[in-house]
Amino acid sequence: MPLTEETRAAAADIIAQYPAGHSRSALLPLLHLVQAEDGCVTAEGVEFCASALGITHAEVSAVATFYTMYKRRPVGDWLVSVCTNLSCALLGGEEVYARLSRELGVGHDQTTADGTITLEHAECLAACDYAPVLTVNYEFFDQVDPQSASEIVEALRRGERPAPTRGAPLCTFAEASRQLAGLPDPRPEAAAGPGVGDPSIAGLLVTDTADATVAGPAGGAPANGAPARSTPAKAAPAKAAPAKAAPAKAAPAKAAPAKATPAKAARTDDSTKGS
Repeated sequence: MPLTEETRAAAADIIAQYPAGHSRSALLPLLHLVQAEDGCVTAEGVEFCASALGITHAEVSAVATFYTMYKRRPVGDWLVSVCTNLSCALLGGEEVYARLSRELGVGHDQTTADGTITLEHAECLAACDYAPVLTVNYEFFDQVDPQSASEIVEALRRGERPAPTRGAPLCTFAEASRQLAGLPDPRPEAAAGPGVGDPSIAGLLVTDTADATVAGPAGGAPANGAPARSTPAKAAPAKAAPAKAAPAKAAPAKAAPAKATPAKAARTDDSTKGS
């Protein structure tokens, strides 16, 4: 299907945001933009991006097939991504995915017969502190279990838009793709969703509590009345070990005393006697 004039105009605006000679940097947002048109990156979308940016079809396809957020088959109005990476898997992510797959009658990267919901395994949703998690069009539903996940999906099938745990209210996949392309979200309520929750700052809270226990207000008694922890004394620096004496040089062997050569007796000359 040919791209609409609205999409072509939006593409021109996106490209114009990049310095001359660097228009190919607009490829990522352009792929999201053309994906909003048909629910995936089509052959026409690849051709349009290549032509608009002056690069080859192969270069566009290499990017479109590398990143999992670019789809090569049409996605429904609601992309349900279930994290099954380590943290989520350990806390039930696989069970969540199995239940949704069974109830929807689809597997990974497949769309329901009515074209409304696409299900996928997600390698990681960067929300380990809220595990297990799923997203709907990249909005978070935290600490789900098979039952709560099923209720979220059932609400979508009834035409409802359940509220995410945090972030903006739900919008369709096409609307989300346009926002990822950098186009503004016209909904005034989009900026009013819940922000970060307690799990994200749990470590900070533990650290603050530990610091208060150790030092207390202004370095005095602990704020909670607990006995102050003693600060271990610093160990005295170890004395330097005396330098090892250099091994004594071996005394040169004494020369054996030379044997005395017996002095030759003075020759007595009888002729000199008495002279």
